[in-house]
Amino acid sequence: MKYEISRGTLAIVPNSEENSLVYEDDSRYIVNETPFKIMEDSCKYFGSTYNGRKDSAKSILGAEYKVPIIVEENNNIIVFPTTSPSSADCVWISLGRIKYFEKIDSSNTKIVFDNNREIIVPCSYRTIENQVSRASRLDLVMRNRKNR
Repeated sequence: MKYEISRGTLAIVPNSEENSLVYEDDSRYIVNETPFKIMEDSCKYFGSTYNGRKDSAKSILGAEYKVPIIVEENNNIIVFPTTSPSSADCVWISLGRIKYFEKIDSSNTKIVFDNNREIIVPCSYRTIENQVSRASRLDLVMRNRKNR
């Protein structure tokens, strides 16, 4: 199944070496692509490349690692990685769909989405907090630029 990230996407979670578990509003799919491949294909589908979007985010944020990606700007779809995007453990989270997140323990965080769906990601609360902050900053800068 070919999959493009949309407004309905909540998270893309690695499921095995070659496939992903995609969480949407009321559904969960297994997609026979890695989360990174879904990211690359979604960026291309919406008219750019992953590397182009990554380079733009790096430039805007002054950051080098784990930058959020604007997958589609008209609908403001911004996702962020929980670890290095090249890591097999990287989960991609949709910024605009997060309701809140809470610490489970030192290495796990629960994310609750705006439809009350929950997932637990294998990374610290602090990491999620930092990534949400970065993605929110990217969102704010881009909204301000659009409104000039």
